[in-house]
Amino acid sequence: MTQTSQETVIGRITSVFGVKGWLKVYSYTDPREGILDYRDWTLVLNGKRIPARLEEGRRQGQGIVVRLKGIDDREVARTYSGAEVVVSTAELPELPSGEYYWYQLEGLEVFTVEGMNLGKVHHLLETGSNDVLVVRATRDSADQRERLIPYLPDQVVREVDLAGNRLVVDWDPEF
Repeated sequence: MTQTSQETVIGRITSVFGVKGWLKVYSYTDPREGILDYRDWTLVLNGKRIPARLEEGRRQGQGIVVRLKGIDDREVARTYSGAEVVVSTAELPELPSGEYYWYQLEGLEVFTVEGMNLGKVHHLLETGSNDVLVVRATRDSADQRERLIPYLPDQVVREVDLAGNRLVVDWDPEF
């Protein structure tokens, strides 16, 4: 799915849970239960967009389980496995200054503090200690390497300029 500035992916349906149509969801929100704050979902599966309404949900072990309106059968629920859960970015809470949603960082051009173009942020990865920027080369970048750069504000990430579509990092291009 191509993500736009009007919506963002907040989770993915992984499988069914029980026999009454409940679904297991992998949440990309922090905290994980944050996905339950959004009631109007769009499920994106094989390029098809399906409106969905969250009726109820809860933490279950390491994950989240939910019941969507109109789904009360395990076999019907199974057809939604693999769907991405998308919400309007207008529904996301405003973040404190200096904090960003992943969708805001994706697509930014990445430059070293010396001004070398390293490419664009393709996506981010969540690791145990910190998030990681996956920076892919572009036609204008210094080379054609993909780089994994830790998202560490003030240490590695020196500037985020959303209006200017750029991110400045203190990063050795040889690394």
